[in-house]
Amino acid sequence: MSNASVVKGSCLCGAVNVEAKNMSNHVGACHCNMCRKWGGGAFLAVECGSDVSFEGEENIGVYESSEWAERGFCQRCGSHLFYKLKQNNQYFMPAGLFDSSEGLVFDHQVFIDEKPEYYSFANETKNMTGAELFAQFAPTPENT
Repeated sequence: MSNASVVKGSCLCGAVNVEAKNMSNHVGACHCNMCRKWGGGAFLAVECGSDVSFEGEENIGVYESSEWAERGFCQRCGSHLFYKLKQNNQYFMPAGLFDSSEGLVFDHQVFIDEKPEYYSFANETKNMTGAELFAQFAPTPENT
C-alpha cells in the first residue's frame, strides 16, 4: 500500500461499504476522552482525506460530537465508520474497517495526555498532547 491508495472496506454486517481514494498508510491512535467513550479504547485511525464514498448511506447514522467534527456509524451493526472534520470534510476512519491492512504503519498517538495508565502500545511513535495537536490547526498571523 502506498502513502495514498484506493482502498475498500465495510462495516461488520456489510450494510455500509466504503471506498477511500487517498488513504494514508500512517495509523494513529487517539486517546481523547470522546474517542475512548465512543469505542471503549483508543481510536486507531487512518487519514482518508475528503475523497471518500459510501454505498448503503441510508444505514449511516451521524452524531455531531463537537462544533468541528462528527462521527458516523452503521445503524444496523453499530460499527464505527468515521470521524469527520466539518470544515474541510476530512475523514479519519478506523484502520480495521478496510479489507487490507498491508503496508499500514502505526506511527503516532494524539491526546497522549489523556491516555489512561491501564494500557500502552509497544510501538515507538510520535506522541502529541491535545494542546500540541490543536496548535497545529490554530490560525497563523498570515492566515488571519
